[in-house]
Amino acid sequence: MTDSPFPDVRWGSESSKLRKPATAFAGTKFGSWTIRTLTPLDRRLLRRSRGRYTMLGPIGAPTMLLTTTGRKSGQPRTTPLLYVRDGNRLIVVGSNFGQDQHPAWTSNLLADPNAIVTIGGKDVAVTATQLAGDEKAAAYKAFIDMVSVYDTYRNRTDRDIRVFALSPA
Repeated sequence: MTDSPFPDVRWGSESSKLRKPATAFAGTKFGSWTIRTLTPLDRRLLRRSRGRYTMLGPIGAPTMLLTTTGRKSGQPRTTPLLYVRDGNRLIVVGSNFGQDQHPAWTSNLLADPNAIVTIGGKDVAVTATQLAGDEKAAAYKAFIDMVSVYDTYRNRTDRDIRVFALSPA
């Protein structure tokens, strides 16, 4: 088996004392709004540090930058996302904090599954595959196990939350 092309780096620790209260805050509507509002600042921090630092760092959440091609504009669109490792793939969830609309990056991946992941200063070209059925359910459960707020997000909306596996291109 070959080594993963994705660096295994994370700022902070899962055992941080901030993790539990931060996760509880993120599960509230105000907390979700706050995080969405701060996303542009976090995106700048992640870009400047090439995926090394994030505002979520102190809670040890694995964070990356995903650069997709805008389905309408054709321009690069970069979004900070949490991820879960699955062998040599990364799993990402389009929860959009439980809002009623899908996040744009998921529609971009459906239109063009080729993207770039930036983690720990390294860019990796990836191909996205939308997950379905049992594989999707298992992937979503892994997110809930990592950060329980994903269960709250799922219960906030009636839409079918998109889940993708990102494999090295």
